Amino acid sequence: MAPKFYCYLAILLATSLYCDAYKILIISSMPGRSHAILGDGMVRHLTKAGHEVTIITSMPEDKPAPNAREIDVGEEIRNFLNDDVNIQKIMEKDIDDMNLYLLFTMMKEISIKTLENPNMQKILNDPKEKFDLIIAEWMFNELYAGLPAIFECPFIWFSTVEPHWLILRIIDELPNPAYNLNVVSYNSPPFTFMQRVQELFCQISGEFYQYFVFSPIENKDYEQIIAPIVRKRGKSVPSFEELKNNISLVLGNSHVSIGQATRLPQSYKPIAGYHIEKEVKPLPQNLKKIMDSAKNGVIYFSLGSNLKSKELPIEIKRSLLKVFGELKQTVIWKFEENLPDRPKNVHILQWAPQQSILAHPNCVLFITHGGFLSSTETIHFGVPIIGIPVYGDQFSNINRAVKKGYAKKVDLTYSVADDLKVAINDILSDPKYKKRVKELSFIYHDRPVSPGDELVHWVEHVIRTGGALHLRSPALDVTWYKKMYLDLVAVIFIVFAIFILFYKLLIKKCLSSKCDIEKKRK
Repeated sequence: MAPKFYCYLAILLATSLYCDAYKILIISSMPGRSHAILGDGMVRHLTKAGHEVTIITSMPEDKPAPNAREIDVGEEIRNFLNDDVNIQKIMEKDIDDMNLYLLFTMMKEISIKTLENPNMQKILNDPKEKFDLIIAEWMFNELYAGLPAIFECPFIWFSTVEPHWLILRIIDELPNPAYNLNVVSYNSPPFTFMQRVQELFCQISGEFYQYFVFSPIENKDYEQIIAPIVRKRGKSVPSFEELKNNISLVLGNSHVSIGQATRLPQSYKPIAGYHIEKEVKPLPQNLKKIMDSAKNGVIYFSLGSNLKSKELPIEIKRSLLKVFGELKQTVIWKFEENLPDRPKNVHILQWAPQQSILAHPNCVLFITHGGFLSSTETIHFGVPIIGIPVYGDQFSNINRAVKKGYAKKVDLTYSVADDLKVAINDILSDPKYKKRVKELSFIYHDRPVSPGDELVHWVEHVIRTGGALHLRSPALDVTWYKKMYLDLVAVIFIVFAIFILFYKLLIKKCLSSKCDIEKKRK
């Protein structure tokens, strides 16, 4: 017994000497379940790698991961931004989710409320709090980028969606809007002429707001919230612009199998799928029995964590139940309350273990709102989808899925049930959809390392290299007018103007000399 004990002890000591444990601060305070899942996934991977993690969250876990500390900042944020999105209001166009100005304003307020929360203030004002790295979720503002002035450590942004111009401009330069989507765009490349104009206008207007409206406000917020804490610690206060341009990395919740082959800088690392655990949790016994006995397969229907099926208009609920009742497949519907008078083949779950359902071999179709986590999971498990996008990036996610060939799109209208019936018959009767999603699933899984391991690697790499300055794009040191060669245009214009002026003076002199000669002759 004793030799074995000492052997294990030696291995443990050797491992602890080989692995460096770092203190990491994660800021994931958006009050949405999908955002919390991504934040918790980071905590899970980093703590398993032996690091000490502090997460700023508005949705704390009942049982935090070992070696993790949760700081709850959610009470005021949850009151400010309701987690639920009202479907009825969206259908009646009472909510404008395409308004970038509104998004910038709302997300900035969430960042301010996070930083001003008393629990967060304790950490910011405690000189004993030390961190080797900060990871913050980017949500339409860069205020968190000022925190390295307090803790003097590298900083990583985390982006929850496919790469877009708002996030790429932070670490490189603006992507070409002729073939790159805006983050809340309804379009899908290749664009028509008018779509290209829309994307260009959105990028120009967004840059205008950022430079002339929100950057001055963010500078003011930085001076009011973060700078006093830096001065209190006896340190010099760097400019906010300097801090914003000193980002080490962007970890992106994206992958080419789900999105498109976008040109990316070295400091952008796609890690989509890290939130999915390697070992799928077993289904509850009652649900397992339903899925195992579904001879014709299971259709899983969920509108995600933010959208509530119970808020669908009553006539849509009835028509959906009628359509589902006519199917030979078993239907599992994530619904927040009990549905009376439902067909025998329709089963209601107020909470659904989505990954476990999609992993079951009898799951033949996923009807989804098209959120990015659901889009990732359908590729991960290889299940074709019908997309009913409602707001935000869901439209571009579903449009991409349709173009890739493993999905059909149905609009959220009062005729959604009839349209859904046609789409279900089309997908289940045509094997090309399942074949295509299996091909993309292979591409998704065919990586050198798992997304979770890649996340841990790049986090540790940034710390070990003192901020990964070698990945920094030279585009950050070139001003916008130099990138557009406007200085060259100015030089050419000046030279041309001088040439024209000289030519005019020469002509004038020649004419004057000719007149003088004529006068002498007379």
